Amino acid sequence: MSMRIVRTIPELRALLKALREGGSRIGFVPTMGYLHEGHASLIRQSTARCDHTVVSIFVNPTQFGPAEDLAKYPRDLERDQVLCQKHGATVLFLPEPSEIYPTGFSTFVEPGELGQVLCGAFRPGHFRGVATVVTKLFNIVQPDLAFFGQKDLQQTVVIRRVVRDLNLPVDIVVAPTVREADGLALSSRNAYLSPEDRQRATALSRGLLAADAAFRAGEQSVAALLALAQKELGEVDELQYLELVDAHTLERTADPIARTVALCVAAKVGTTRLIDNVLLTPDPEAVQFLSHLDAD
Repeated sequence: MSMRIVRTIPELRALLKALREGGSRIGFVPTMGYLHEGHASLIRQSTARCDHTVVSIFVNPTQFGPAEDLAKYPRDLERDQVLCQKHGATVLFLPEPSEIYPTGFSTFVEPGELGQVLCGAFRPGHFRGVATVVTKLFNIVQPDLAFFGQKDLQQTVVIRRVVRDLNLPVDIVVAPTVREADGLALSSRNAYLSPEDRQRATALSRGLLAADAAFRAGEQSVAALLALAQKELGEVDELQYLELVDAHTLERTADPIARTVALCVAAKVGTTRLIDNVLLTPDPEAVQFLSHLDAD
């Protein structure tokens, strides 16, 4: 089946209803476009585990603040279509903002405390927009599985909580962060970086990976791990946060590290805001953690 491009909710629902009635398992990869290898890895995972894969491209206005980059967010729809087709997507959903937020729209999903810490402290309302649009997309697509990347760890924690709290019938799969050869986490916003800033941006991954290496070698002190990461972050222009948090609850962790924690960073390099994280996972959690991020 060649990839179908769909722009309206009724058309998408009719198409997926037919596939579902035929016994198909539906996978879903929601994106904001300007796709890269990280997105491609999610599409490939979906096509490996599901009969049909829906990819959405929607630059969601409700998750951008008034002074943020909605208007200039990078877009390349032609390239995105080629990538989706290449990696096996069945359906590409390309709604207009008016399709998702019709006139008079006024209902939002509030993610609570999870949306107010880390990035939420610097982007008020961001995770309300994320929780709302993802809930809407889940209701539209009704997937069996939905695929997200670990780079946006806080987003995945918020979405898992929304799915749990609202009893949404979808399983969330979190895939490892995809990185460049020099360690920089793939991100659509990397396109904003000048060559010089691109090089300085590797400070984020260097700091995280230095702490990760120390943890693997036996370092258990939260203060020591944060100090190791901090040491590498001198090249950034503004360090917004560097936190070691429980990967399930996003609460700050303390010694000893007894369960999976996430070392998370957000920083500006030039005018570009970047985020990254690594998971520090004591055995025996390591093998299954990403697929069970909401486990007790």
